Amino acid sequence: MERIGTKKIKVGNTYVGGDASIKVQSMTNTDTRDIRTTVSQIWALEEAGCDIIRCAVPDMEASEALGGIIKQIKIPLVADIHFDYRLALKSIKNGVAALRINPGNIGNKDKVKAVVEAAKDKGIPIRIGVNSGSLQKDILESYGKVCPEALVDSALRHVDILEEFNFFDIAISVKSSDVMEMIESYRLLSKKVDYPLHLGVTESGTRRMGTIKSSVGIGALLAEGIGDTIRVSLTDDPVEEIKVGRDILKSLGLLEDGIEFISCPTCGRTQINLIEIAKEVEEKLAKVNKPIKVAVMGCAVNGPGEAKRADIGIAGGNGMGLIFKKGEIIKRVKEENLVDELLKEIEKL
Repeated sequence: MERIGTKKIKVGNTYVGGDASIKVQSMTNTDTRDIRTTVSQIWALEEAGCDIIRCAVPDMEASEALGGIIKQIKIPLVADIHFDYRLALKSIKNGVAALRINPGNIGNKDKVKAVVEAAKDKGIPIRIGVNSGSLQKDILESYGKVCPEALVDSALRHVDILEEFNFFDIAISVKSSDVMEMIESYRLLSKKVDYPLHLGVTESGTRRMGTIKSSVGIGALLAEGIGDTIRVSLTDDPVEEIKVGRDILKSLGLLEDGIEFISCPTCGRTQINLIEIAKEVEEKLAKVNKPIKVAVMGCAVNGPGEAKRADIGIAGGNGMGLIFKKGEIIKRVKEENLVDELLKEIEKL
């Protein structure tokens, strides 16, 4: 699929927008002032494949802690700041790779200018983050309700403030907890700006519902070529956000990294314990970093043919199983040996 063209901005040691790959982000849920715990969580996120991490900066102590955190991590850190421009200045001084701050909410033009000049000096971008729960009062009154047009107008108002100071290293998000509202907001915004867009369904829920809502919202936009960086917001361990985000990209062919796992839903022809076998295979392949497609099918008659686009797979019979490559059977093994034999074949690829 062809992505809609956007500007390319540098975020620490990586890039967002333009021809850069789509980045998967998360946000720590630790107390930023607790450096050890925050770093530990970021290490876990790095291992899971997180590209950019964001930390809340509620006060000056948290802003001071950022310096100690940044020294111990590999991925770029974004400071998430609300209202207090002094926290932005301190965060910049302590080495953050970007700011998430809405310039219209941090005070008069002198305060905005101070932040902009500091960001320019360090060469760091600013993400404007508008969501359905933080619209300016006059915009909300003008439209009478939260709607895509209101979200976009709010974002553009913040953009105008930065552009007035000749600042153009900008990324934008217009998140909503309503999936269709989120989709329409980004569609509208993408027609009005060429800045990189950060996609997300805010407050999407727990792992199950949040995964569904985020996959629908983020996936629909990515399929249309909209979006340069994503965050799946879950009421769960942030590592789960990275797993889901990367899987969304994989499902759309936007990330060729690690295993793509497919399995059939089972039916009355299934004669092996396919559900447990599929779970075991998926778990054991979770950290295998090979760009291949692996299939687990329940029917030995139709399975190899149905999954012939898989690089390798297994299909079950009555106590027996087949291992196949690109639809061609290469080995017959007992059911209890299926998983082990599959893993051996994957090691050879």
